[in-house]
Amino acid sequence: MDPFLSLLHSFSMSLSDSELSALKFLCLSKIGKRKLESVKTGNDLFTILLEQREIAREKVDFLQLMIKTIKREDLIMQLQEFIEGGQGDVVDHLDEKEKCQQNVAFEVICDNVGKNWKMLVRRLGISDTKIDRILTANPYNLQEQLMQSLREWQKWRGKEAKVADLIKALRDCKMNLVADKVEHELFQWED
Repeated sequence: MDPFLSLLHSFSMSLSDSELSALKFLCLSKIGKRKLESVKTGNDLFTILLEQREIAREKVDFLQLMIKTIKREDLIMQLQEFIEGGQGDVVDHLDEKEKCQQNVAFEVICDNVGKNWKMLVRRLGISDTKIDRILTANPYNLQEQLMQSLREWQKWRGKEAKVADLIKALRDCKMNLVADKVEHELFQWED
């Protein structure tokens, strides 16, 4: 899986409706109004920008400008890390199957773990200092706080970051329903 696409997907998941609306407005000069009306998610918008070659792995100026305009400092930091090689390199150490499984697991966890997410990431070994840094970067977005914590765990563990460890941590935190959903989604994904 392409690390740049993973980054864009992460951005998409963290965008509020008003932020997506602002990004669509900023793209009026690049994308026709009719096409923009069909955009319902950040992924839809990024797909069009990729197709029109307005953004690419090595061409992020427009993306950076859009993110700065909507004042999402956390996303700017992630993009900067990606540009400097941080985000892409970590994920590249994992085999393709494990990367896909982690992406599926991360999505399910972010969609289903609520306000007790800190208990989960502590169980995974993320320090309170890192949790505080993530909270500061994403003050009002619970899903993004959790996603960034999971990415931090992925970066810290490298090749040792296994979905089985995520499932075990969920079960240790008595989040059995979420663990079951992760297992179910992985089963569906492998079929």
